[in-house]
Amino acid sequence: MLSERLKERIYASLTLLAVLIGLVEGRHVDHTGAVLSVAVTALGLWSATLVADLQARPVAHGRRLHRDDVRHVLFTSSPLLSVAVGPIVLVALSAADVLALRTALWVAIGTEVAALAAWGYLGGRRIGSGPLRAAVTAALNTGIGLVVVAVKLLAGH
Repeated sequence: MLSERLKERIYASLTLLAVLIGLVEGRHVDHTGAVLSVAVTALGLWSATLVADLQARPVAHGRRLHRDDVRHVLFTSSPLLSVAVGPIVLVALSAADVLALRTALWVAIGTEVAALAAWGYLGGRRIGSGPLRAAVTAALNTGIGLVVVAVKLLAGH
């Protein structure tokens, strides 16, 4: 179950990175639009995953869904929603004039890339890798996040 939650968290981070770059590069983004974009992205990912899982489980297991199945799907898919919290808090801080909106969005991007690195490092350590090997995994995860950022920037979004 932990692997499913982590998979959803990483997937959501990569998707959110693309959305955040689009917001940073947008010419007419405001606080409300940024919050709505982040929230709707998270909600859309979560909804799609929920529908797909709830339709696939009966087919895969050859039986109707039980309450435990639904609870399991809700629990494992929740990181798709929680990934939006950090960026929304940063945009709210920007709305309170603590920092500029573009700065808040760039900090959110940096935070998502850092989260990918942290998951790589922690995952490496959890499977028994030494600190150096775990750091290499963290660097690879960081690279993946930066590739998403670079592709979006190069695409002009």
